[in-house]
Amino acid sequence: MARYIAQLIIAGTQVVARAFARAVKQEIEASQQAAQRLGNAKTRTERVANQKLGLSLEEAKQILNITNLTKSEVEEKYQSLFKANEKTSLYLQSKFVRAKERLEHELSTSETNKDNQSEQADKKT
Repeated sequence: MARYIAQLIIAGTQVVARAFARAVKQEIEASQQAAQRLGNAKTRTERVANQKLGLSLEEAKQILNITNLTKSEVEEKYQSLFKANEKTSLYLQSKFVRAKERLEHELSTSETNKDNQSEQADKKT
């Protein structure tokens, strides 16, 4: 009787250990994929923006189908896509909003960097 109980405990422990190992492996793969999606950023600022807004710059451009990053093009594409999906999909509309926010963040960041560079150039002369 004790022998059967010991075998049962050993078999149960093996099943739990395999399940745990499989869960850990899946979690590692999922975190690597997430890091790949958000980690393609070139600078720390981009990584922070990707993490904060949940989209990379490239994903946002793809969602709104933008090639040249200008305020007018972002607004134009956003309005047309948002209105086209007004009565069909709230999910798509939320994706358009997030993409627009990410692109606007990038535009404001690049404007700030240009201003800082011009100020530094003025100080040097």
